[in-house]
Amino acid sequence: MRRTLRRLSLVLAGVLAAGLIVAAPADAALPNVPSLATAKSELAGLTVAAEGSTSGYSRDLFPHWITQSGACDTRETVLKRDGSGVVTNSSCAATSGSWYSPYDGATWTAASDVDIDHMVPLAEAWKSGASAWTTAKRQQFANDLTRPQLIAVTDNVNQSKGDQDPSTWQPSRTAYRCTYAKAWIHVKAYWGLKLQSAEKTALTGMLNSYC
Repeated sequence: MRRTLRRLSLVLAGVLAAGLIVAAPADAALPNVPSLATAKSELAGLTVAAEGSTSGYSRDLFPHWITQSGACDTRETVLKRDGSGVVTNSSCAATSGSWYSPYDGATWTAASDVDIDHMVPLAEAWKSGASAWTTAKRQQFANDLTRPQLIAVTDNVNQSKGDQDPSTWQPSRTAYRCTYAKAWIHVKAYWGLKLQSAEKTALTGMLNSYC
């Protein structure tokens, strides 16, 4: 038995040395994700109300991907923050690098395969209170790099999420659901957005089951 285990250890060591097994990349470092205790406190303080209407909603009312620094807009800034070995050209467009999507565990080497997801989608924010905001405030929300609101993920995963809240959509990678719930709660709490009863139930379940 010991001899067999030793052989397996030697084989594994050889595979690792050859670079045939690569450890999964660390999750993207979202800024200011709250602790579990803080997330629970913030969740308790959010106003529960029926979801508003999408009447009048347009993405144009949330001006996004504004210039952040030099030639870099918000999308390009997040791509550099969340990627590994990212190289950009003089226009700040990513020409190479790799991006690990914590929602599904996929890694991409072309920026065109990556979307910048709004943790709390723009349409969801509209239905949760942002319809009453000024366009200037909606622009701040759509380009918020300080809260855990923007994250680089697989493009078709972002598109499948759409404007759904956690009662109908959660990351397929269950290891990320704790971070996702805490980030969602913090964004809604900071921006004073409401949430539905089913949304609160789902978030409570995520905190209890995955954190």
